[in-house]
Amino acid sequence: MKKLWIFAATVLLAACNQSPKAEMEEANYFDQTGREDAWTGGARLIPIETPLGTFNVWTKRTGNNPKIKVLLLHGGPGATHEYFETADSYFPGAGIEYYYYDQLGSGNSDNPEDTALWNIERFVNEVEQVRIALGLDASNFVLLGHSWGGILALEYALRHQENLKGLIISNMVASAPEYNQYAQEVLGPQLPPDVLAEIKALEAEGAYTSERYLGLITEHYYPAHVLRKPLEEWPEPVNRSFAKLNYPLYLYMQGPSEFGIVGNATLRNWDRTADLPRIEVPTLAIGAEFDTMDPEAMKTIAENVQKGSYLFCPNAGHMAMFDASDTYYPGIISFVKGL
Repeated sequence: MKKLWIFAATVLLAACNQSPKAEMEEANYFDQTGREDAWTGGARLIPIETPLGTFNVWTKRTGNNPKIKVLLLHGGPGATHEYFETADSYFPGAGIEYYYYDQLGSGNSDNPEDTALWNIERFVNEVEQVRIALGLDASNFVLLGHSWGGILALEYALRHQENLKGLIISNMVASAPEYNQYAQEVLGPQLPPDVLAEIKALEAEGAYTSERYLGLITEHYYPAHVLRKPLEEWPEPVNRSFAKLNYPLYLYMQGPSEFGIVGNATLRNWDRTADLPRIEVPTLAIGAEFDTMDPEAMKTIAENVQKGSYLFCPNAGHMAMFDASDTYYPGIISFVKGL
């Protein structure tokens, strides 16, 4: 009985010794002192100046860390921040302050519905205005872009890397033609021969937006390479985000399918491979084994920037934050904390 009492007392003493520090760290992380967005739960609308006037974009902050502030750039173009919500399971425990953000034309942000605003340069200018409004700078600002957001993050770094502490390019290669080639020459032949033949025939007809074409891609390609679960098991945040997709924006810049950038999409010739050595800021490139684009090409990003590292997500597809979350987020956290 005496030994049991001593053991219990030791455990209690250890808990008492650890508790104040843990409580203090938690209190600091959720400290709202001086935060104008405290009463809205971290959400705020940021006015953005554009060639067509001023519009509002939506952001939402979680946490408080003056040294690490991660701004999340969603894909699409035209998807929403919501598919990044799995970050809630990882970033707070790591003490990372992070910002959800719907780009202009997406989700909770204004949608001017004008193609004059749907170009890379204008989106980069928008990110810079968001950065300034949120008070992010080179001492704390980490930019994480996924898919189209990876294009946007890379383009931002090429123009404004002096404002960055770190850059993360997730599930995006540096060349749209290379992306297309991989989809057509490597991933396409992995489809059932009859399915691939019908897809090719529909593409030859230019029927990219037909119900049959989109149905074939959704049924056969997406569960193998976008998110590696049966469609009926896709996570609710993904379905919620994709249900709100600004399809005209997506169609204009990306085209009607994740099976390469096809049709007359404006991103079809985008290529920054030759510019990668210009990136001086520490950069993490993330690739996945069954991604819609070549994981080796994503590794090449890490090898060609000046301070690159690479995170490989086995058994995962394009949405690696879901089907490889226990690799994806710890890898990001390790990179961010090493800056």
